[in-house]
Amino acid sequence: MKSKMIFGFHAVTARLRHEASSVEEIYIDADRRDPRMRELIRAAEAARVRIIPVDDARLNNIVGTRRHQGVIAKASVLSLARNLDELLDAVDGPPLLLILDGVTDPHNLGACLRVADGVGAHAVIAPKDRAVGLNATAAKVASGAADTVPYITVTNLARTLRELKEREILLIGTSDDAEKGLYEADFSGPAALVMGSEGEGMRRLTRETCDVLVNIPMFGTVESLNVSVASGVCLYEARRQRLAVAV
Repeated sequence: MKSKMIFGFHAVTARLRHEASSVEEIYIDADRRDPRMRELIRAAEAARVRIIPVDDARLNNIVGTRRHQGVIAKASVLSLARNLDELLDAVDGPPLLLILDGVTDPHNLGACLRVADGVGAHAVIAPKDRAVGLNATAAKVASGAADTVPYITVTNLARTLRELKEREILLIGTSDDAEKGLYEADFSGPAALVMGSEGEGMRRLTRETCDVLVNIPMFGTVESLNVSVASGVCLYEARRQRLAVAV
């Protein structure tokens, strides 16, 4: 089975908590024995996962970054939905999707995955080109959500959007200049929230394919929100509406 490296306390702890059997071994900073590390060691020992103390230089070499917080796990790649049809066929109830059109910062992608997990979205969808892949940095920022939320990349985003429309999934795009506000949109049925890239927003064809465009009302001095923050605002409004319908 294919393995990958997961690093950072949140990501490794989340994998131990949800799928401990998939963790093959954990490398830790041999010089670190603070309460946070001791707690992780106890969790690993309880799960009977091998712990390998190494120096900081080796940890840096394993993942190619110093941002590992002194803990790296070698773990099996978990099986999530591999394509959109497989995902949608398995969804129970109205789908809720997050579509990222050209997000290139792995920190933003990781934060979006974390938000998607928190709100119970069924998947994050992105184009293969002009977008960041699900690398180790994105997985670390996602704090375990990279293992629970399918991240599906597609060759042609415009075609994928049309396929979603054929499945009667409402495409709700976000744009600062949209005439309709977020709280006027209807997320209660099958819906996909479409977010643009960090600087340029949605591409023209993506924008034109959306069923409705909404803006996030801004009441202060800043003009816009970070894409992961904006995703959180919109997705939780979607969840609020769905909870109201369910009552």
